[in-house]
Amino acid sequence: MTDIKSLYFEELQQYITENDFPKFRAKQIWDWLNKGVKSFDEMKNLPKNLIDFLQRSCYISVANIEKKLVSSYDKTVKYLFRFNDGEFVESVVMSYKHGYSICVSTQVGCKMGCTFCATGKSGFSRSLTASEILNQIESAQEDLNIRISNIVLMGMGEPLDNFDNVIRFLKLVSDEKGLNIGMRHITLSTCGIVPKIYELAEYKFALTLSVSLHAPNNKIRSKTMPVNNKYPVEVLIKACKDYFSTTGRRVSFEYAMIDKVNDSDENAVELGSLLKGLNCHVNLIPVNNVKGSTYHKSKTDRRQAFIDILSKYGITATVRRTLGSDINASCGQLKRNHLEVKGGE
Repeated sequence: MTDIKSLYFEELQQYITENDFPKFRAKQIWDWLNKGVKSFDEMKNLPKNLIDFLQRSCYISVANIEKKLVSSYDKTVKYLFRFNDGEFVESVVMSYKHGYSICVSTQVGCKMGCTFCATGKSGFSRSLTASEILNQIESAQEDLNIRISNIVLMGMGEPLDNFDNVIRFLKLVSDEKGLNIGMRHITLSTCGIVPKIYELAEYKFALTLSVSLHAPNNKIRSKTMPVNNKYPVEVLIKACKDYFSTTGRRVSFEYAMIDKVNDSDENAVELGSLLKGLNCHVNLIPVNNVKGSTYHKSKTDRRQAFIDILSKYGITATVRRTLGSDINASCGQLKRNHLEVKGGE
């Protein structure tokens, strides 16, 4: 059956007219889908024969709220969403002075196997469709009665491992006839799948590419991020430089600071030398405490020393603000806990 909510407006028009319905019906259907209806019966201005056709040939994907946690510290909201097939993903809504941001998932689980990440420990089930990524935003907006202005593709999964669906999502979510969230308000995070970085660059989207680096050399990075065995640091950094040359967009690097693993002065010097001359920004992230992991976050003075050393290389670095710490707002943990509880019932 056709995933009708993943169609571009022009594709929906073509689909409707090819099946002998008037072209204007596509606009009516599109408007209903963007209002968040979950069944074709809710589309009250459509004739019965069109509704019957849609029910036979299409489906509307949904992201139902299975569980919701609200931080008592900063009102960060974490959702566990359930899709049509019963699979689960997590999303997090964060409140800032400039508005609301949402971190969405792009896959059920992840193949990348980063050792500090809770998502990878649960294995991989499948990639999400464009509509399933979109539904996370719409469901959160409806539940909280807010307008989300910024999107981060940094939840469960590797966005560039679900390339075609993510590209379709980016075009749908930025469509003026849809949610109309501009590309400059979107950040896409990747662990460093180099060929897809080059492919993404060709679209020349105005989004921010955020690269999960987490180490200044191949020895450390390969231990924590298996993807580095295929695309080593020097190859990844070249791709980032080429990405900037093609798009003119500054690259952001994520660096999870792990006590006595990647947070020494020597590591900072090495990172500064690696990134020197590249138009970029470094986000230092206190590593999350993940069940089954022995990693611990770096101390505050270590993070500041890192910032001071990077500044000597002309690189701006900041420590990412920690939100929702009382609800384990980093993705992957809520799903694991939920499934463990259900498995024990």
